[in-house]
Amino acid sequence: MQIGPHKLENKLILAPMAGVTDRPFRQMCRDLGAGMAVSEMVGSNSLIRGSAKTLRRANHTGETVPRSVQIVGFDPAMMAEAARINEDMGAEIIDINMGCPAKKVCNMMSGSSLLRDEPLVAAILSATVKAVKIPVTLKIRTGWSPEMRNGPTIAQIAQDAGIQALSVHGRTRSCFFKGEAEYDTIAEIKQSINIPVIANGDIDSPQKAKYVLEKTGADAVMIGRAAQGRPWIFREINHYLQHGTFAAEPSVAEIQNILSKHLENLYDFYDEYIGVRMARKHVSWYSKGQRHGGKFRDHFNHLETVQEQRQAIKDFFGELQSNPVYEL
Repeated sequence: MQIGPHKLENKLILAPMAGVTDRPFRQMCRDLGAGMAVSEMVGSNSLIRGSAKTLRRANHTGETVPRSVQIVGFDPAMMAEAARINEDMGAEIIDINMGCPAKKVCNMMSGSSLLRDEPLVAAILSATVKAVKIPVTLKIRTGWSPEMRNGPTIAQIAQDAGIQALSVHGRTRSCFFKGEAEYDTIAEIKQSINIPVIANGDIDSPQKAKYVLEKTGADAVMIGRAAQGRPWIFREINHYLQHGTFAAEPSVAEIQNILSKHLENLYDFYDEYIGVRMARKHVSWYSKGQRHGGKFRDHFNHLETVQEQRQAIKDFFGELQSNPVYEL
């Protein structure tokens, strides 16, 4: 799998997720086997204004390369400028978001709402590609709705504009995350263009990753929600694709070590107030399925300091060490 000059280590990519794929989470997934990790989307207008929150999202200090940053917006000139700013800040790949289904994004004529305006899509892509020297990629859905499933047309526009890889979530915008992903549409898109295609949607196991790669003919797969609280899924899929066998599940002790490292990186990346709050949602994912996980999450969500959270993790996982019973 190659994007411009960047040859990825494997066919597994962490999907950009708003409020999730910050630098600590991206690096954790890279350490556990992801070939690339895409940042949470950065608004083109807020990046140009230079807000502290947005600049933090574009922080790549110490991050494993290649560093891919996703930008979102509707104005070609602003998107081009946002791409240039990110390039100057160390981004090595610019990814354009035309797949987000969130109402607050679509109401701003951004994200997947752009799929309704093919000329504007072409203008944004062309302006962004011309603005930077690094590769530009694109993430889309299969269309705005089942009645307007124009993914293949958008894919051709992207290729003509100089986009160097295309990620496709196998649902239309109106489907949000309901129903099953349309792998047939992704396969049609793959057959219609020559640039790399990355399949996204419902990939939550090694078997599913292998199935999607074979079904769609895609060059890589992109994993999002299934990596929340389970960043080792990339390691598991890599092992299965290479050997055809299942890797051993991580022990309770290893999960504790992974989580603890993740939280320490969160505390370092954010200040204590924000870091403690960011930790809560990640801990809720990591503890899902663990014995007494619900009671632990309720307790953890009321802790206010880093030290309290560290001790709670130590106590909870210490109790699980000798008897790791799982429950839904």
